[in-house]
Amino acid sequence: MLNVADNSGARKVQVIQLLGGSGKRFGRLGETLVAVVKGALSNSQVKNGEIVRAVLVRARKEKRRDDGSYVKFDDNAAVVVDKDGNLRATRIFGPIAREVRDAGHNKIASLAQEVW
Repeated sequence: MLNVADNSGARKVQVIQLLGGSGKRFGRLGETLVAVVKGALSNSQVKNGEIVRAVLVRARKEKRRDDGSYVKFDDNAAVVVDKDGNLRATRIFGPIAREVRDAGHNKIASLAQEVW
C-alpha cells in the first residue's frame, strides 16, 4: 500500500505489478508500477478500483547513493501517471527523491516542493 503524493484524487494505491522485467519483487525509487486505487475522493479524476500506473517517489527503505550517503523517507508514496508517463495531477505534495529525476521523470521533479 502506498500513499499518493499528488492531487489526482487518489489517497492510497495498492501495488499489483512492478514494470520492467518478470519476477521483480521490490520497487526502487523512480520506477513505474501498476496499482489499484483503494481510496479516492468522490469528485476526482481517478475512481476507487481503477487500475493506474504510478511512479515511486518516496520509500522507507534506505537507498545508498554513489557519494556514500543514504536517503530514506517517513512513508512510501507514489505519483499517479498515465500510460505514456505523463502526470494525471497538477500538484505534488512533499519531498521526492533525486533518483526520480535521474530516472527521467523531470516533470515530477519540477512540480515537487522539494527534491532530496
